[in-house]
Amino acid sequence: MSKEIELPELGATGLLRYSWRQLTSMRTALILLLMLGVAAIPGSLIPQRDQNPMKVREYFSDSPTLAQWMDRVSLFDVYGSPWFSAIYILLFISLIGCVLPRSVEHFHAARALPPKTPKNLDRMEFHSTWNAQGDEIERAYVLLKAKRFRILRENNAISAEKGFTRETGNLFFHLSLILILIGVGFGSLFGMRGDAIVNVGERFINVPTTYDSLKFGKLLNEKALPPFVITVDNFVAKYNTLTNAPEDYTLNVSVIDKPGAPSVKKTVKVNSPLRFGSTNVYLQANGYSPIVTVRDRVGNVALQGPVPFLPQDGNLRSIGAIKVPDADPQIGFVATFLPTQARDSVQGGISVFPEALDPKMLFSIWRGDLGLNTGIPQSVYRIDTSKMERIGLESLKPGESFSYEGGSITFEGYVPWVNLQVVRDPGKNYALLGGIVAILGLLASLFTRRRRIWIRISDSGKVEVAGLAKNAAPGLEVEIAKLVSLLKGEK
Repeated sequence: MSKEIELPELGATGLLRYSWRQLTSMRTALILLLMLGVAAIPGSLIPQRDQNPMKVREYFSDSPTLAQWMDRVSLFDVYGSPWFSAIYILLFISLIGCVLPRSVEHFHAARALPPKTPKNLDRMEFHSTWNAQGDEIERAYVLLKAKRFRILRENNAISAEKGFTRETGNLFFHLSLILILIGVGFGSLFGMRGDAIVNVGERFINVPTTYDSLKFGKLLNEKALPPFVITVDNFVAKYNTLTNAPEDYTLNVSVIDKPGAPSVKKTVKVNSPLRFGSTNVYLQANGYSPIVTVRDRVGNVALQGPVPFLPQDGNLRSIGAIKVPDADPQIGFVATFLPTQARDSVQGGISVFPEALDPKMLFSIWRGDLGLNTGIPQSVYRIDTSKMERIGLESLKPGESFSYEGGSITFEGYVPWVNLQVVRDPGKNYALLGGIVAILGLLASLFTRRRRIWIRISDSGKVEVAGLAKNAAPGLEVEIAKLVSLLKGEK
């Protein structure tokens, strides 16, 4: 009767050791990298709450049940969700546990001498043999040393090896992924990004209430905002008269970098931002703000000033909403601004050039509840007219006025606006360095050939030369043929 074999229990320590080996294997790292790429897809297809809250609100309005389920699994906040963070952290740990031990092992292997010459060289690739002349070992040593081979020299044999840069490049590629992950993590924890539309002549004060949109990193808050003030003095845009394409944007500003400091004139270009320590201010976009004056039925001013409009095409045809909540009843204007107006038989009013050469504002007038007191956020560029009544339709050029039932509107003119993007990204340098190292490591891994060459003079006076190409890299046969030719003294 056979005796049953009892297997020992794995135990807590053994289980942890097994789990660590599985997590830090290259296969697991590749799977996690694939999972991270797949997990990022919903973030590009589904509107994110911190980037487009209006679209998210539309989801809840159109499909409330579906939106609630999507919100439960953080599909409106993919990159800040627990499951995305878990994949990110596991990938980070897996790469460190996989690559760092390999790097240490490779470092010691790269400094070690090549293995001794095998006994049976005739079993190797590209084996050659001929009668010895006596100095082949010396000449082979000089030739291989000149080609930067690592050489182990014995009495009558040489073992040479080259191509460790291939594995070095492979390791640097994987180490660079860790550096990129560190950069992304730093940016997520300690970075910030905000946008603000500022009309020419107005000031931007770096406080949270001045921004149109603002997002802080997980470990950052408004106390980290540098106390600078930017006054937009002038904005000049140059366009190609044949293609309408922009040629140059120049923003002239006055900057106060800290309280009590004097104002300094500076110029901002698209690729030349303002710098305040680790915070950069970029010129991101531009458009027009029509200046309007709206009066009520007795002639009192209900609204006056520039209203930013949002560009819709390359010729800066812009749409906007002029909301007058102080009028009784409330009035709204759904408007389009045309910098250089023209008429199209299909599209109607269009702009044929982005510069304001012949501006015109088209608008429809709506009366009723603007919905500003509902507590639901709404776009400043649009008006929900579902509960309003249209009472007029008109177009104006600068200086013209139009009277409607209950008041009047005057198109005073326009002023350019610029979108300032304020960015603090402490991890971008790490990510940039990681990207450069990844490319260099990949090139080294792809184009470096690792091979071994052995030369020996046997007791019978025969010279034997053989080689071995690691990873089946091509070119070894040609290299050995040249070496044999030089050792034989052939030209």
